[in-house]
Amino acid sequence: MHATIRPLVICAIAALLQADGMGIASAQNVPTAHAPTPGVAPPSESGPGWGEEEAPPPPPATTAPEELPVLYVTSVEVLHASAGTGADIVRVTGLASSEGWDAPELVPTYAGKPADNVLDLQLIATPPEQSEDAGGFYPVSAIFAIEGGSSIAGVRVRGSENEITLRQMPGIAQATINVNDCAKCVGQKFAPAGSASQAQPNVVREEDLPKPLRIIKETDGIRGVETDPNRLTLIVDKDSTILQAFWE
Repeated sequence: MHATIRPLVICAIAALLQADGMGIASAQNVPTAHAPTPGVAPPSESGPGWGEEEAPPPPPATTAPEELPVLYVTSVEVLHASAGTGADIVRVTGLASSEGWDAPELVPTYAGKPADNVLDLQLIATPPEQSEDAGGFYPVSAIFAIEGGSSIAGVRVRGSENEITLRQMPGIAQATINVNDCAKCVGQKFAPAGSASQAQPNVVREEDLPKPLRIIKETDGIRGVETDPNRLTLIVDKDSTILQAFWE
């Protein structure tokens, strides 16, 4: 009887010790909670690897380039179209301030019938995306169809700085642009309005330059970020020598 009980007791003690050992091992695998350190933020459970990441914002929407009137209109011509169409064709030429102007076209200045029966149009185009050196005016042209049977008796076409009106159809009207395009301005002296009564060698008179015009002197800042591809900008040094000429 005693021999039977002793092995059972030994087995029970061994099982108890084994269970106690597992409890100790399990307790060793549980992370120890530490008291927060004053002045130190607790670990964050956000950021890479924690939960779902936010999707990147969509790219900004692109906007269509703005169309603007070209600098000058140089001619307006109205032609009768071929027989059977009954339409008149308006053909216009002009001068853009620089290269880089694209897709010239003629658009009505306003909607509706003109009170004087003169169709009012604008010669517009898409300007360059960045400033362009003053290298001479750039020729452009466009056409516009007038429906047959209209009461239109004339055409007026506007650019940024001038207009031409044709009051006899068919016919042609032209304008001469006597303006210094500043293609050779760099290195010459700039003469403010009224300081040079007549043309002089290597002198650029303000009166002869296209408008609008901006002069940036050596000690000037630049205010604002407004750009105008029909505005000529000159940068001059302390002696009024032109260092740079560009359309912006």
